[in-house]
Amino acid sequence: MKKWKCKVCGYIHEGDSAPECCPLCKQPASAFEMIEQAPVKSANKYAGTQTEKNLEAAFAGESQARNKYTYFSSVAQQEGYEQIAALLSERGWSTTFFVGGKWVEKNGDTVLKLAADGFEIGNHGYLHRDHASLSADNNRAEILITERLLAATLSGLGDEEIAAALPRLFAPPSGSMGKAMFEACDELGYTVVMWTRDTIDWRDHDAALITQRATKNLAGGDLILMHPTAATVEALPAILDAIAAAGLAVAPVSETIGAAG
Repeated sequence: MKKWKCKVCGYIHEGDSAPECCPLCKQPASAFEMIEQAPVKSANKYAGTQTEKNLEAAFAGESQARNKYTYFSSVAQQEGYEQIAALLSERGWSTTFFVGGKWVEKNGDTVLKLAADGFEIGNHGYLHRDHASLSADNNRAEILITERLLAATLSGLGDEEIAAALPRLFAPPSGSMGKAMFEACDELGYTVVMWTRDTIDWRDHDAALITQRATKNLAGGDLILMHPTAATVEALPAILDAIAAAGLAVAPVSETIGAAG
C-alpha cells in the first residue's frame, strides 16, 4: 500500500493514488507527494518517557485533591457555551473546552470569546476520528491542523492570553487511545486527557440523570466529561451547587493535573 503526504498540513493518505482533495486542509491532489512506507516498529517501551507521563495524566493520577474538574467537549454542538461560561464565571470558576478543528472553522467567534474570558481551550482533533486506528502521521496531522486553527483564531489576543488559553492538552474523541496516538502526542508535547466519569449527556438529554452521574460520590480530582447541550445547561446549576457543598471547586484541566505549558 502506498502512502501519500499532504505538503501543506502533513495529512497521510494510504492508497494506490493520492486523494482528490485533502480532508483536512482541502488542498487538491497536486499537494500530495508519495512517501516511503514506514517500517513496522517493535513494541514501544514507555518507561521514563514523556509518553509514560501522558498515560498517567490521562487517568488523572496527578489530580489535585482540592479540585473538582469538569471539561466540555464539542465538535458539532453550538448550544450552551455562553450559558455554561456565565454559570461558572458567577462562582469565579473556570473550565476547559475541548474543541474539534472542523468546529473551530465555523465557530471562531465563540472560541475567541471563551479564551478572552479566561477559559482554557483544549485540542480535540480535527474530524472526530478514531485515533486508536490512525497512524502516528495521521494523529499528528489531526492535532496539528487544530493547533494551527486555534492559534490563528486567537491571534488577536496578547501572547500571555494565548499561552494561558491554549495549554498543550489533547482529549481523543470518544476516548479512543492507541500507541500511535501517544507517540504523536509525545512528539508534539501534548498531555493526553481522559475522564474519570462520563455524564453521557451527548446521548441522554435528561438533566436529572446528568446531575446524578456528575455528582454521585463526589471526590476531589474527578475528571467529569460534559458536552454543551441544552440538558447539560439545565443540569449545571445543581451540579455546581453539589460541588460547592462538598467543599470542592471546578478548575481548568491544566491546573488540576499540573499540565500547563
